[in-house]
Amino acid sequence: MRKILIATEKPFAPAAIKKIGKILKKEGYDLLLLEKYSSKEELLKRISDVDAAIIRSDKFDAEVLDAARNLKIVVRAGAGYDNVDLSAATQRGIVVMNTPGQNSNAVAELAIGLAIFGIREMFSGKPGGELRGRTLGLHGFGFVARNVFRIARAMGMKVIVYTRYSKHAAAAIGLKVTNSLEQLYEKSDIVSIHVPARGEHIKSVSYEVLKHLKDGSILVNTARKEVINEPDLLKIMEEKPGLKYMSDITPDCEADFAERFDGRYFFTPKKAGAQTAEANINAGVAAAEQIVGFFEKGDKTYQVNK
Repeated sequence: MRKILIATEKPFAPAAIKKIGKILKKEGYDLLLLEKYSSKEELLKRISDVDAAIIRSDKFDAEVLDAARNLKIVVRAGAGYDNVDLSAATQRGIVVMNTPGQNSNAVAELAIGLAIFGIREMFSGKPGGELRGRTLGLHGFGFVARNVFRIARAMGMKVIVYTRYSKHAAAAIGLKVTNSLEQLYEKSDIVSIHVPARGEHIKSVSYEVLKHLKDGSILVNTARKEVINEPDLLKIMEEKPGLKYMSDITPDCEADFAERFDGRYFFTPKKAGAQTAEANINAGVAAAEQIVGFFEKGDKTYQVNK
């Protein structure tokens, strides 16, 4: 009997666990749970004899992978997978997958919500603005950005995008693609960031890009903090006193924001983009189905460490 571990410091909703369990039970797999664990040692002990693992934002580094003697596959229930050491997994012959698109609407709705919160002056009672008629710039064009586009267009916004790899797909659905990232930031009233925390995107939101923002614009980040050059962000916040930063990720420089930029920022207490019942279920079910497909059919469609 294959052992499948759900290792989640931030647990799935009970409804998601129930559906995952039903999928795995049908194949005769044994489902194990490690929820709300408080130490790495708990994970190291529980992972030792499992065949597969479903995780969320949980860290799977070389030490964890070394402890997982029978592990064949790890599925990150969500799009981002920077919490898994891909190189270490590849060296050990472990397949790593994600579940792209399953959380995308939830994150997109949060991005729009943060934009509304910012333009309405954080519901402080001060007169704010409206999104209708404003220009929204999408920095990246993955699953989340496409959902943001759908919502923003319905709200009467003009939407533009900068993408290196999906220009034709963006243009095909009526999006104007800017010639450069700098042009996107210059032309947008609100910029929403949707790029992964890897490769060329690390610290790509730098001063050379940020300096093109209008004073009074809003920068929304539902991606990862690593894509932001934080010293450069602080510098541009000083230079443009009307700029707001709305983030689903608390930056390392949070204390600087608290000290210097009161009323011009908001950070969710925990990464909340995928924290909806619907996204919870969608990602968990997809992860379970991918594990079954891997073991029963050799399906590696969503492998990210090829």
